[in-house]
Amino acid sequence: MSCSSVDLKAYFLEELAPGEKSSVEGHLHACQNCREELDRLKLTETALLSLADEDVPQRIAFVSDKVFEPRWWQTIWRSGPAMGFASSAMLAAAILAHAYVRPISVTPVVDTAQMEQRVEREVSARLTAAVAKAVSETEARQSQQIAKTLEAAEKRYDVQRRQDMAVVQQVARYYDQQAGRLMAAVNDARPGQ
Repeated sequence: MSCSSVDLKAYFLEELAPGEKSSVEGHLHACQNCREELDRLKLTETALLSLADEDVPQRIAFVSDKVFEPRWWQTIWRSGPAMGFASSAMLAAAILAHAYVRPISVTPVVDTAQMEQRVEREVSARLTAAVAKAVSETEARQSQQIAKTLEAAEKRYDVQRRQDMAVVQQVARYYDQQAGRLMAAVNDARPGQ
């Protein structure tokens, strides 16, 4: 018997005939998947039975009831044209209020000579600060470049000095060997001493 031909829900609800019931029980002993499905059905029944019973509502609300009608401000808020009209009316009122309430502007007397002196002082101070900053940055760059150049020259001279010392040591060893040979030759040339 295949799993698809077994009606586990009918077996669980005890709606099967006795002959079908025994064949389903035989299949359950042989099939692990069907046993697990039956266990899940039992677990679902237990969970449903553990829920408290609730009273059925006495009256069901319909969409046409007054409870579901929006309030007046919700109707206006959701209406595009009404909101557009209201916002344009508020804007027009604000413009009119501003036109009538705004203070009369009095043009102050400006001393142009004093303004020119202030501007000149500001420009001079900013220019001096900018020049000082540029000079200090240039000096810092130059000192860094000089330090790098000196370091490279010191390394080059150090390498050259080491090479020269190696050559001098090699020449000194050569002359020591030659002097040793010459002394040996002189000693060998003097018989009997």
